[in-house]
Amino acid sequence: MTTAPTSTPPAAAPPGAWAPLRIRVFRILFIAQLVSNVGLWMQTVGAQWFLVERHSSATVIALVQTASLLPTLFLALLAGGLADLLDRRRLLIVVSTGTAVAAAVTTLLAWTDVLTPQTLLLMTFLLGCGSSLSAPAWQAIQPELVPKEQIPAASALGSVTVNGARAVGPAVGGVVVALAGPAAVFALNTLTFLVIIGALVAWRRPVAEVGVDRERLGRSVVTGVHYVRSAPIVRRIMLRSVLFAFPASALWALLPLASSQELHLGATGYGGVLGLLGAGAVGGVALYPALRRHLPPNGVLAASAVAYALGVLALALLPIWAVLPMLVVAGAAWIGTLTTLNASLQLSLAGWVRARGMSVYLLVFMGSQALGSFAWGALASHTSVRTAFLVAATLVLAAGLSTAALPLHPATGTLPRGVSTAWPTPTVVFGPEPDDGPVVVMRTYRVAPEAASDFDRAMVAVGRARRRTGGHSWGLYRDGVDPDLRVEQFTVPSWAEFERQHGQRWTDSDHDLVAAALQHTTTGSPESEQHLLAVPRPPR
Repeated sequence: MTTAPTSTPPAAAPPGAWAPLRIRVFRILFIAQLVSNVGLWMQTVGAQWFLVERHSSATVIALVQTASLLPTLFLALLAGGLADLLDRRRLLIVVSTGTAVAAAVTTLLAWTDVLTPQTLLLMTFLLGCGSSLSAPAWQAIQPELVPKEQIPAASALGSVTVNGARAVGPAVGGVVVALAGPAAVFALNTLTFLVIIGALVAWRRPVAEVGVDRERLGRSVVTGVHYVRSAPIVRRIMLRSVLFAFPASALWALLPLASSQELHLGATGYGGVLGLLGAGAVGGVALYPALRRHLPPNGVLAASAVAYALGVLALALLPIWAVLPMLVVAGAAWIGTLTTLNASLQLSLAGWVRARGMSVYLLVFMGSQALGSFAWGALASHTSVRTAFLVAATLVLAAGLSTAALPLHPATGTLPRGVSTAWPTPTVVFGPEPDDGPVVVMRTYRVAPEAASDFDRAMVAVGRARRRTGGHSWGLYRDGVDPDLRVEQFTVPSWAEFERQHGQRWTDSDHDLVAAALQHTTTGSPESEQHLLAVPRPPR
């Protein structure tokens, strides 16, 4: 079939870097997050310098990063499930309140001069638990606040709340540490949590309707993991995250030691060095829309990795006057990578699993940073900070070059994610209970012999879609009597899960995969669909 040629309108320019800030609710939450993250970066400076002054080893100092990031390994999946099941606003209020209490306890221990390095690492771990439990919810609410075309800009601004805070928080923290000690820094961090709680209380988020058969938390987490495993686009984003985050973590983990031993700076100077990285990150946000117009996402990832590696090399080899501008470059490169990965994932995840998908991403990225921080600290302890930086820079450079062999999937961020109504509601003669099951779904298709291989290949993608949306044990079978008949079979854990699969999770892009397979059938549609519910075990 051919169509008359039409003129292609020019592609619309990406929205400006600051466009989401024109939306009031986004602006309020952005400012609140920025203030809270300033406090967290002040806390990090206070904690790391507390350990430097007590002559702790490189491994112990690097463990501040590990302690703050490690909770992601244990809590990210749980946090994603909670964020998809519960009201995200209320969840954020509860978690932020608990984190504020942990920060207040840290302040009290420091003020009474009973804080030890071990206790500080424990309290840092608890603060990290709060961040881990809230991060997927923060990520998932962004598409609720801005239109789709502004998601990349909103993602970049979300990174600004971290990296802009990095420009301000460390510098302020270094000054406060020098003038009043770590306890004052911990106290200010506690106060910043009140700002974030106030902004969340003021946000009037529409209440989402919740069905009577709310999905169970355990099943929700498992479904989210199955989604990621069956989504090639998402898996590739995760891989790119690991390749960058593990070696890149060396800069953040060892910067306190490099500032003290290599650059010969005090607490204020260390805060200023972190401020340069943050300033570079803020500048990177402003440059990001222009960079997107000239480079594809894979090009941004490669260029950012190379620039970041140069910043790490500068710390290892160059004098301080040459290091400082390269740290600004490294900050911009960091934000370029994070924004590209984050926006790609936001645009690629289906809405029903967005928080769970983001939780797996945070598990991978933050977990890689946590493990990397420990590894680089151990390497620096056994060799030197300079050696650790040289090895890390080499690996970051290799990560950038690997985009040629392992790029983001070509369809990243382009698939339609609206819920499809093309899967008809099944007809049953009795009303199954939500927990009835498992449910075996069987679909039959008639395929001409010459189209069989094309149909079978197209159905591989359909099988991934079934698994993404809650099915398992998917298979495609040939009929032993009728060679033109193909039978698709998969299992769903319960009737409620099956209803969610076809009524809430099946997206337009999933339907497109089925439509592509049906083009190779003789009738253009399935011949039949059966739903077999497990017979309840009779009582003894």
